[in-house]
Amino acid sequence: MPLEDIQKAKKIVVGTRQTTKAVESGAALVVYVAEDADTKIVAPLVQSCEEKGVKVLRIASMAEIGKACNI
Repeated sequence: MPLEDIQKAKKIVVGTRQTTKAVESGAALVVYVAEDADTKIVAPLVQSCEEKGVKVLRIASMAEIGKACNI
């Protein structure tokens, strides 16, 4: 399960702004995007990931991602 990989990560970045910065700087390896997130907010992030070659994994809900990140 991809969410288990979050708990093994050395560094976790949470939030659209911080994640976008990590993608733009080349620090992000994988980005998890919740299916229930507002498309207007995450679309630019997903596009940036595609441009930078960062893998995007879709997860069913923000709650699942939050639980995996312990927030």
